[in-house]
Amino acid sequence: MGINFTAQNIVMNIEKKISGKIIEALQSLYGSTIEKVVLEKTNPDFEGDLTLVVFNFLKISKKRPEETATEIGNYLKTNMQEIADFNVIKGFLNIIISDSFWTDYLKSIVGKPFVSSALPANAPTVMVEYSSPNTNKPLHLGHIRNNLLGYSVAEILKAAGNKVVKVNLVNDRGIHICKSMLAWQKWGNGETPESTGIKGDHLVGKYYVEFDKHYKQEIDALVKQGKTKEEAERRAPLMQEAQQMLFKWEAGDTAVKELWAMMNGWVYKGFESTYKLLGVDFDKIYYESQTYLLGKSAIEEGLAKDVFKRRPDNSVFIDLTADGLDEKTLLRADGTSVYMTQDLGTAIQRAEEVHFDKLIYTVANEQDYHFKVLFLILKKLGYKWAEGLYHLSYGMVELPEGKMKSREGTVVDADDLMQEMIDTAAATSKELGKATDLNETEAQKLYETIGLGALKYFMLKVDPKKKMLFNPAESIDFNGNTGPFIQFNYVRVQALLRKAKETLNFDETTPVIAPGKLLPQEKELIIKLYDFPTILNQAAAEYTPAIIANYVYDLAKEFSQYYHDNPILKEEKELVTFRLHLSKTVGSAIKSSMALLGIEVPDRM
Repeated sequence: MGINFTAQNIVMNIEKKISGKIIEALQSLYGSTIEKVVLEKTNPDFEGDLTLVVFNFLKISKKRPEETATEIGNYLKTNMQEIADFNVIKGFLNIIISDSFWTDYLKSIVGKPFVSSALPANAPTVMVEYSSPNTNKPLHLGHIRNNLLGYSVAEILKAAGNKVVKVNLVNDRGIHICKSMLAWQKWGNGETPESTGIKGDHLVGKYYVEFDKHYKQEIDALVKQGKTKEEAERRAPLMQEAQQMLFKWEAGDTAVKELWAMMNGWVYKGFESTYKLLGVDFDKIYYESQTYLLGKSAIEEGLAKDVFKRRPDNSVFIDLTADGLDEKTLLRADGTSVYMTQDLGTAIQRAEEVHFDKLIYTVANEQDYHFKVLFLILKKLGYKWAEGLYHLSYGMVELPEGKMKSREGTVVDADDLMQEMIDTAAATSKELGKATDLNETEAQKLYETIGLGALKYFMLKVDPKKKMLFNPAESIDFNGNTGPFIQFNYVRVQALLRKAKETLNFDETTPVIAPGKLLPQEKELIIKLYDFPTILNQAAAEYTPAIIANYVYDLAKEFSQYYHDNPILKEEKELVTFRLHLSKTVGSAIKSSMALLGIEVPDRM
C-alpha cells in the first residue's frame, strides 16, 4: 500500500507553502534570502496553528522581535488567502490558518481512502523478520508482543510506500527440541494431539516441562552424591541422552528424524491456528534446520580477506576489540558453526534472494549485543547492503504477577491469554448491555474483535524500546486510552450514519457545503485528519506503531467530545450534511489507523 496523497495534491501542503511565503517575505521586507524556514505547531496555550520563531531573523531585520514578527505576519496575511490572522508574543509569530483552507481540505478527502494499494515504481524493498519461535513449546506472551510489533511495523512500512516481505525464521532444531522429543519418547505413551485433544504445540511444550522436571531430579541426586552443580548438570543421564539424540539428528538418523518431523508437524499446525487468531501472517517461512549450515562459506571468505583469524586449536574468530566489542568465535575447533555463523549465512542468502534495501530483525533487547556484532561483521566482509540492517529491539513483557519461565511451565501461553481476553470482552460487553441486538454468531465475533483489539492496542501503544507491564483487566475498558474505546467511537460513527440514512435520507455522495464558521472542535478534527500522512511517515521512519496508536486515540477522543457536545443530526440540513461527512471521514481514519495496528473495528456493538 501507499499513502493516499491525493488530498495534498489538491490542497498544497500548507506548512511548505507558508514556509515559501516567509522566505519571500524576508526578501521583500529586508532584502535577504535564506534557504530554509522551520515552523512548529503552536503551543496549545496560545491561539494559532503554526508558529514561527523570529529571533534568527533579527540580524537581517535590525528590528525588535515583536516588530519583526508583526511585519512578517502582515506580509503573510496580505499575500496568502489561507492565512486568516496572526498574533505575536515576544519573538513568536503565531499563524492562524483560515477555516476555508480546512473545509477545502475536508472536501478533498471525503470518500477517498486514507491508504491506497498502489506502490511507487521505485518502491524500496523492506524485509521484516518477526516471530522466530522454538518448536519445543507454544507461543507465549513475549511472542505476542514480537508478532504484533513485527506485523504492525510491516503494515506501516507498506502503507508508507515500501514493498514489504514478511518473514519468519523457525528455530526447529537443537538441544531444546531434543529435550521435548526425548521426554515424549520416555513418558508420552504414544499420545498425540488427536488422542488427547491437546493442541500440538501445547502437547510438545508439556514434554519440555516434563524433561526439566526429571532433569532437576537427576541433578539433585548427583549433587547429593558429592558432584558440583555444574558437573551434575553436565553428567545427568537425561542431558547426555538429549545430546546423543542431537548428534543422531545431525548425522541423519532415520528414527530420530522421523520423530522430529512428527512432533514438529504437531507444533506447526498449532502455530498456524495461533497466528490465524492473532491476525498475523508471513510471506516466507525459513527453518533453522535448513539454514544452520549456512555461513561456512562466509567463514572461508572472511579468512581469505584476513577479516577472520584461526586459533591454534583450529577455531575461527574475529577480533572486534578495536570497535569496542570483544572477540567472537565463528567456528568451533571441531568445525561446527555457532548461531552467529548461521545468522551471517542467512542474511547473505536473503540478500541474494530478495535484494532488499532494508532488513529489520524484530528481536527482544536481550539480543542487542548479538546484532551489533552481526551487522559489524557483515560490514567488515564488505557487503554494502549491511548498511540497511536494523535491529528492532523491544523491551520484555511482564504481567502483574512477575516474570515467566518456560522450563518451569509458568509461561502465559498466547492461546490461553487470547481466550481470556475474548472471555473478558464477552463478560464486559454483557455487563454494559452491548451486543443485545446481535445473534450468537455475531456476538461471538464481536467479543473476539473487542478482546483481541484490546490486547493488540495495549501492546502497541507502548514505545517498543520500553519494557512493559501487561494488565489484561486494564486493557478491556470502554473508557480511556484503550482499544475498546477507539472501537466504540468507530461504532458510534457507523450508528450515526445508519440513523441519518434511515431518518434523514442522508446520501453519502451529497457534496460537502462548508459552514460559515468552523467550531474549534471541527477544526481540530480536520487538522488531525490532515496530520495522518505525517504521522504515518513518522511511524514508518521510527519503526514504532505507538505513534499510530496514540494518534488514533487522540482522534477518537476528540470525536467523542465533539459527538457529546454537538447535536449532529439536529441542525439545518447543510450543517447536518457537513457534520456527517466529517464524522464519516473520522471513522475512515480510525479504521485505517487501527488496520495498521492489525486491529479490526466492528460496525455494531
